[in-house]
Amino acid sequence: MTPNKANMTETPFLTDVKTLRQRARKQIEEGAITEGYRGDPNMVVKLLNEALATEIVCVLRYRRHYFMAQGLSSESVKAEFLQHASEEQLHVDQLAERIVQLGGEPNFSPDGILSRSHSEYVEGKTLEDMIKEDLIAERIAIDSYRDLIGFLQDYDPTTRRLLEEILAKEEEHAEDLVSLLKQGN
Repeated sequence: MTPNKANMTETPFLTDVKTLRQRARKQIEEGAITEGYRGDPNMVVKLLNEALATEIVCVLRYRRHYFMAQGLSSESVKAEFLQHASEEQLHVDQLAERIVQLGGEPNFSPDGILSRSHSEYVEGKTLEDMIKEDLIAERIAIDSYRDLIGFLQDYDPTTRRLLEEILAKEEEHAEDLVSLLKQGN
């Protein structure tokens, strides 16, 4: 069914320009948090700081695995670990930037980072152990991001889209790690 042109000239679901301009002048120090923001910025910042801690732990674990990987097939695996560490660091930066946009402070404090993180820091002894521990962490991150995306679905589309981008990369990492495990068998 095509929309009636007469109905399209009326936009009752859109805020009129005068109201938008008036709102924008109120509480300008709030930056991106306008009256139209439907989330709880404090709660979203708390959740994003947990995601930030998770990503920091992942960066550290991947970096350790990069330096500790040894054996005949370690060079290709090391390259994968290093790439993943770099991509996880990008996630750290993106999350920290969004936290600041929401008026919060990214928590980079080493104190309590593991208690804020959803994933664990397990070093692994063998190359296969390292890959498995990274895969477990990616699977935790995938489910955590899916939960966050569902929670923010109707309240914060900007954060939701950021998390969807990160989720896609985490899923890619998991597939890379599964492929590495299959190559070893």
